[in-house]
Amino acid sequence: MYAHVNGTRIFFDVEGMGWVPDGPTLRQKPTCFVLHGGPGGDHTGYKPGLTPLADEMQLVYIDNRGSGRSAQGPMETYTLENNLEDIEALRKHLGLDRIVLHGHSYGGMVAQAYALRYPEHVAGLLLLTTSPSYEFLDKAKKIVEERGTPEMKEIAQVLWDGAFSSQEQLQLFYERMAPLYSFTHNPEPSEEERQQARDARARSNRSYQALNAGFGGFLKTFDLREQLPAISAPTLVMGARHDWITPVEDSEQIASLIPESELVIFENSSHSVIKDEHELYVSVVLDFVRRRICG
Repeated sequence: MYAHVNGTRIFFDVEGMGWVPDGPTLRQKPTCFVLHGGPGGDHTGYKPGLTPLADEMQLVYIDNRGSGRSAQGPMETYTLENNLEDIEALRKHLGLDRIVLHGHSYGGMVAQAYALRYPEHVAGLLLLTTSPSYEFLDKAKKIVEERGTPEMKEIAQVLWDGAFSSQEQLQLFYERMAPLYSFTHNPEPSEEERQQARDARARSNRSYQALNAGFGGFLKTFDLREQLPAISAPTLVMGARHDWITPVEDSEQIASLIPESELVIFENSSHSVIKDEHELYVSVVLDFVRRRICG
C-alpha cells in the first residue's frame, strides 16, 4: 500500500488485525510502526521474523523515502528530519492516535528522534541494536580494524566515506561484512541457504544513495544524548554483545539515559539479533509489550 504524504509516496504494509474479538467486545491492539535500518535499507528483512509480534500488536512495515518500494527523490531529501516527519504524516494518514515504534539500527535513531518530538503520540519504544549519537562511527571503525579482514576494511571505508557508486558495490559490502553482521553466520552455507540468501537479495531494494546521505553527511553530527532523559514512553532497549556497527555500550548508554527503560543484552548475537537469537528476541519483546504497553 502507498500513502502520499509529506511531499512523497511512502510504501507501507500491514500485518495483523487492529481490533480483535475479546468476549463480548472488540479490543484494540497497539499499532507498531516497524522502522528499518540503513539509512537505505527496506522492510523486507523483517518478514517473517517479526510475524509472531502480530499476536500482540498490529504491525505496519514502512520503507523510508528513497528506499525499498517508496518513491525516490533528490538525495538532499534523504534526511533523518524527513524520515521522522514522514512517520508523523503516515500516522495522521492512518488515523492513529498513539503508536509503538520498533526501530532497528538507523530505525532506532529515527524512533528516538520521533519520541522526543512527538511524545504525545508514542505508546512505546522497542529499540534494537541502535545508538544515541555519532560516536558509534568511531567505535565501529575501531572494531573493523580489530576484527576485519583486509577486504572488509577496504569496503568499510566506502561506507565511512558515504561513497557507494552502485547497487552492485553495496551488495558487495553486505556480502563481505556478513560475518560481522551475524554471530551465527555460516561461512559454508548449503545450496538451500545460498538460495535463501539470493531470494532475500532479490526481494530487497536497498538505496546506496540514502546510505551515502547518512554516513557521508548527517550521521556525523547526530546526537540525542542530552535530550533522551525527556522520553517518558515505556522503552525496551535491546543490545547485542558482538554488535560491530552499533556497539553494545551504545544500547547500555541509551538505557541509562531514558528513565524507567528496560535493557536486554543478547549474548549470542551481533547486529542481526532477529536472525541470531530469534526465539529469545520474540519472547523478550512480547513479554515487554504485554507488561508495559498492553498491561
